Amino acid sequence: MRNVTLVLSDGTRFQGKSFGYDAPVAGEVVFNTAMMGYPESLTDPSYAGQLMALTFPLVGNYGVPEFSIEDNGIPTFMESDKIYASAIIVSDYTEEYSHWNAKESLADWLKREHVPGITGIDTRQLTKVLREHGVMMGKILFDDEPDNIPEADYEGVNFVDKVSCKEVITYQPSNGDTNAPKVVLVDCGVKANIIRCLINRGVEVIRVPWNYDFNELEFDGLFLANGPGDPDMCEEAVVNIRKFMELETLKPETSVRPIMGICMGNQLLSKAAGATIYKLKYGHRSHNQPVREVGTERCFITSQNHGYAVDITTIGEDWEPLFVNMNDGSNEGIRHKKNPWFSAQFHPEACSGPVDTENLFDKFVALLK
Repeated sequence: MRNVTLVLSDGTRFQGKSFGYDAPVAGEVVFNTAMMGYPESLTDPSYAGQLMALTFPLVGNYGVPEFSIEDNGIPTFMESDKIYASAIIVSDYTEEYSHWNAKESLADWLKREHVPGITGIDTRQLTKVLREHGVMMGKILFDDEPDNIPEADYEGVNFVDKVSCKEVITYQPSNGDTNAPKVVLVDCGVKANIIRCLINRGVEVIRVPWNYDFNELEFDGLFLANGPGDPDMCEEAVVNIRKFMELETLKPETSVRPIMGICMGNQLLSKAAGATIYKLKYGHRSHNQPVREVGTERCFITSQNHGYAVDITTIGEDWEPLFVNMNDGSNEGIRHKKNPWFSAQFHPEACSGPVDTENLFDKFVALLK
């Protein structure tokens, strides 16, 4: 293992060892407090451009499953087609792994996909620094290559455009129903399990690029997916969503088509509804975020991965908050007061993570005409 140094933009330095692909890298340093799920997190497109630090100290002990594609075109165990995180930072990497489903080690997977990994970092101290300062840019440098210094390309980058599909892709419902309701899914960096949760409920999914004008298509509902980076970079998507809502409001109330959004989808729906977005100090990236349904005492434990939030005080008067974060009071979802339009900032498909809120997919599918 080669000696490496993690250098944060404020000058803080952490010494470690390389166990992944040997190449310097730069990006936004974020932390995730989940105890498991590194295959799912690494392949989540929402981590594009980020150096992901895991606070749980022991990583790699259950290896990595085989990358395989199901007949429906969805990855079996991963959340996308490749690793999207720029690097992984852990405290104690375990070379020996044991799991019924493991086919290779985390290190071998990282090397094969050319993704750096560093171990020996005090990730809890790193997390304290990020919590105090806020997320910041960082670089992983190899001590024996002092002149090889990468530059991060992050601020002002439309990462959604980088991870979204480039053409329309259709997924048939699992039950084979040829008359299944059709849902347009705006792909901002969708996780595989979101598509699975829809097709397993008898829905045909029409996956379109983030900036695709879907309003000319024939469909029964609109789904806004998760994705990386700053939602203010996705104005084309907001314009298309707003156009859809304006056209739907001209219809009788009983024939208005439903909308559901997740994560980035919540932010884009909120922007279309007039709200502004702000960047959180260090984001929500974990499996244990407590969220309360507004107007009730019902609280859910949720899986989350985002660095931006909706300023709910700026939302249009026809909208109201649906969920609120119990840790910091930030918005976790919105709903329209009259039309069947709602969203969640968290991930109800929850792979990997809690499944407390997967019923939101049932609610959305029930609204399809």
